[in-house]
Amino acid sequence: MTSGTPTPGAGGAPGHRTAGLPVVDPATGETFDEAPDQQPGELDEAVARAGRAWRAWRADPEARTAALRGAADAVETAGDDLARLLTREQGKPLAESYAEVARTAARLRYFADLAPRTRRIDDGRPVDSEVRWRSLGPVAAIVPWNFPLQLAAAKFAPALAAGNTMVLKPSPFTPLATRLLGSVLAAVLPEDVLTVVTGREPLGARLASHPGIRHVTFTGSVPTGRAVAGAAADSLARVTLELGGNDAAVLLDDVDVDRIADRLFWAAFRNCGQVCMAVKRVYAPARLHSEVVEALAQRAKSVAVGPGLDPGTRLGPVNNAPQLARVERITEQALADGARAASGGHRLDGPGHFFAPTILTDVPPDSAVVTEEQFGPVLPVLPYRNLDEAVDAANSTGFGLGGSVWGTDLDRAEAVADRLECGTAWINHHAELSLAQPFAGIKDSGVGVAGGPWGLYGNLRPFVVHRPREA
Repeated sequence: MTSGTPTPGAGGAPGHRTAGLPVVDPATGETFDEAPDQQPGELDEAVARAGRAWRAWRADPEARTAALRGAADAVETAGDDLARLLTREQGKPLAESYAEVARTAARLRYFADLAPRTRRIDDGRPVDSEVRWRSLGPVAAIVPWNFPLQLAAAKFAPALAAGNTMVLKPSPFTPLATRLLGSVLAAVLPEDVLTVVTGREPLGARLASHPGIRHVTFTGSVPTGRAVAGAAADSLARVTLELGGNDAAVLLDDVDVDRIADRLFWAAFRNCGQVCMAVKRVYAPARLHSEVVEALAQRAKSVAVGPGLDPGTRLGPVNNAPQLARVERITEQALADGARAASGGHRLDGPGHFFAPTILTDVPPDSAVVTEEQFGPVLPVLPYRNLDEAVDAANSTGFGLGGSVWGTDLDRAEAVADRLECGTAWINHHAELSLAQPFAGIKDSGVGVAGGPWGLYGNLRPFVVHRPREA
């Protein structure tokens, strides 16, 4: 197996025949292709090859920079094929898939030009002390199904730029576009620098606990993140975990509802709500609560829902059947608890994994749709009587990924944002990230930092050299 993998539907590494991993089109609910269900021995071989490739890859920073720039060009050249395949297996509208491909290329270019800085330490001794940076070795990435390419690049771009090699495992729900990406990158990266492996569990658990892996990066649910951390502990590998989010949007009493309604709606419903840092709860002043519910419900009722490959679609399906069942279950429980659906509240008739865009009101604050992460096209809107109550409610869950404050007085909004217990807070927008900024959650939302220089240094270790000064 080279730095990439064969095209979708092809077999695994030379000399291996593996059973198929069926891939379902969420717009139809039907299997349309398969990926290899690779076995433990194949994973072991991939890790061993990554270890051998590391020796040359770590030694030449200029070659790495050139290779990563070439990788970005190659991704853009293959953009049409990547985007269409991504929509087919993930479900998102084609325009969003093109944006994901573009973000993948941009991340490669950003990290290609980022280099660690050597630092000298003067502590008064007659010794020159210098802090240099070294790569870790073969590292692993396990990525989910909501942004398969973008989240993969968020892991492999800094890892490769730092001089590591990587074994990458996509979700079994969305393996095809990642395998195609691996094939695209194979043309410009040295052999075995990046290897894509696909398969059912326990393949991911074996990768996380593999003794040949020095750093494990994972994006996904909190329970699985805990399992990954436990598995990595066996070999004392580093872990970076970007886990769930239950981001709150706090609307202030001076908010212009009409002005912010579109931004707020799409902050919650982009990618069918399947975004870790999407708005998952809205807290609105009691006097504006009905107006906010109505504005969001109007948009939910009018948005074009359908297959991602249809040009008019703005909202696609839920990616997979288990997640659709969870969205349905958590919504039905909220309705049973006394909530009312101002829009949606049910699956859509017909084939595929479609759920009607749902705005919930009269939701009990202890309902699971408020306290847990729904990860789908469902949004509860809750009233508050005073601002302290709203901030306390926003901070009341075990999550701490992001949050936002919406209002006209920006200084006041920033003061409220500063009270949110999360890794990133936005004012009058949400879930927008620069490649140059850190991204990290607190509490159950994660361990470690991704993004920007912080993401690069997270893939390096300090190496200190002491040299006595000559008389």
